[in-house]
Amino acid sequence: MAGVFDRLNKEIQDKKKEGGITPLDLAGLPPALRRIMRLMLRELQAGYPRLCEIMDGMPEKDRLSREELQSTLTELTEQYWLIRIGDGEKAIYKVNLRRREGSTLMAGIWSALDEKLKNKPEGNINPEGS
Repeated sequence: MAGVFDRLNKEIQDKKKEGGITPLDLAGLPPALRRIMRLMLRELQAGYPRLCEIMDGMPEKDRLSREELQSTLTELTEQYWLIRIGDGEKAIYKVNLRRREGSTLMAGIWSALDEKLKNKPEGNINPEGS
């Protein structure tokens, strides 16, 4: 019998598989992963040759070797931060943006109005307008 914590852990893991990122998630990434994700957030989609070109144009202290770039892209793909289409030199990487939760603001407004109307005495309403 699965307990509450097991069920919650499974839900968390399922959310991770849905993937995507939030701005707060970026802060917790190691520097090389964060650098690539910031780059990808600007590009949204880029092929491997384009990423190599951008990397070559970066200041030397920020540059990743081809091996580091490839391992970083693989790690980000495995963690569902990026979506890879194709393999090797022809691979295209896309940012996996997390779906946003629906707003609960409107539901809150309507429930507050319903509550106010339930608590209002009926004697104050004059249907004839006089």
